[in-house]
Order: sequence, then C-alpha cells, then structure tokens
Amino acid sequence: MKLTYTTSKDDLATYLFIKGDLIGDETGPQLVEVVSDAIEDGVKTFVVDLSEVRYISSSGIGLLITMLTKMRNVGGEVYLAAPSEHVKKLLIITKLNNIFTVYDSVETFRKEKAS
Repeated sequence: MKLTYTTSKDDLATYLFIKGDLIGDETGPQLVEVVSDAIEDGVKTFVVDLSEVRYISSSGIGLLITMLTKMRNVGGEVYLAAPSEHVKKLLIITKLNNIFTVYDSVETFRKEKAS
C-alpha cells in the first residue's frame, strides 16, 4: 500500500500522520524533509502517528531513526503514537521502544504534555 501522509501543528508539537506501508520508498526523503522543515521553523517536538501504518521495513525503521537523530541534534524529540500491534511488536524486537517514547494515541500525548 502506497504511503501517504499529512501534517498538523498545535502549541505542543508538529504531527505527522502516516498512512500505508513505511518502506522507505520515494516518500521516505519527503518525510525526512518534513522533519527538516519543522526544525527550520524552530519545532522541538515532533509526533509521528502510526495508527494507519500496516507494515514497516528496515528502511522504514531507518527513516524513523533519521528523523529522531535530526531532532535530537537540535535538542528536540520525536515521539511515536498509536502503533498497531504488529508495529508495536516490531518496535520491541528492534528495541526501538527503548529509544522512542511511544504513546497509545496522539490524544494521550496531548493530555500528558498539556498537564
């Protein structure tokens, strides 16, 4: 399934809503560009919503790590939200659940950060 994405912003973060398979195809560089643009705009908090992601390849994992590295290099952070059971298992197997903070949903992130 081809990957599509949308972005939004609020006072807490910039949000990236991904839909489809995160396999690092031609859309991959565009996703990194979204993070780069956010950094240029002074954003320090970036949330990637994975609720509509069915599959992540090793290249997709590399994309997430690239995003995280870019944000942490400027003192920012990338959070993951709403991974499916399949994606959760992958995060555990790859130990990325120890590197990323994972929220059950974007709403959970907003409630926790707003308080």
